[in-house]
Amino acid sequence: MFEQLGLIGCGLMGGSFALALKRAKLVKRVVGYSKSPSTTERAKQLGVIDVAAPSALLAVSGADLVLIAVPVGASEQTFKAIRHGITDQMLVMDVGSTKGDVIEAARRGLQDQLSSFVPAHPIAGKEVAGVEHADAGLYTGRQVVLTPIKTTLRSNVQRATQVWSGIGAKVRTMTPDEHDTTFAAVSHLPHLIAFAFTSGIATQPQGERFLEMAGPGFRDFTRIAASDPAVWRDILMANREKVLLQSQTFRDALRQFEALLASSDAQALENAIAAVSQVRSQWQPGAMGSPE
Repeated sequence: MFEQLGLIGCGLMGGSFALALKRAKLVKRVVGYSKSPSTTERAKQLGVIDVAAPSALLAVSGADLVLIAVPVGASEQTFKAIRHGITDQMLVMDVGSTKGDVIEAARRGLQDQLSSFVPAHPIAGKEVAGVEHADAGLYTGRQVVLTPIKTTLRSNVQRATQVWSGIGAKVRTMTPDEHDTTFAAVSHLPHLIAFAFTSGIATQPQGERFLEMAGPGFRDFTRIAASDPAVWRDILMANREKVLLQSQTFRDALRQFEALLASSDAQALENAIAAVSQVRSQWQPGAMGSPE
């Protein structure tokens, strides 16, 4: 059990982590800080945190576990803000959806305390944000990817594994580059496509009428288009090179299907759809969770 969790960012991800730790009786006290005082106060009212800290530094003071749950673009500023409060005994983690940029931010921000940091990415989330949506079961049965680097203490990787396993998550380890390449393909690009697809419909002269007639297919395909704009701005910008490579692969595949339509080759089109249908029907979400 941890004596105190220092929570930086009391939104959906951070709040869910705090609630999960409390439910599993893995922490005695949660001290939280958010950039917006109203968010921190709301988190206290909801029982997500026990104490509201006036600064990030004070939130980590006295903690033995620290979770940074801020948009990836705010990582370096956050690491710098808490550096002087980090000790060798602390376990520090994040929940960012990109890892290469967060690790570089940690190098610059944490400096000689970098060994306390275990980069982490829980493959979970919702299309809604805010502490009001925090859920103690958000990480249950979901995959959490750890991407330790050379300076990361092995003991901290073990502790991080125990923490996430203790709240019901399935833990695996990847290199930062492998992580960012993988999630560019299965998470970041799908969001980009959903944003572009929805925009393409909405900006047509008849867009509003089209949307009025949309049904379950549109709902399922575009669910992630309602995701938090600031969060996904940061993710896409941080991993833009790998996302653009995946986008080119998608464009190539789309052009192949367009060519089959243009040639009126119905059988070839059916064969192409059948091949993709088989891949999708055989996919099991338990292998990697549901990327968000």
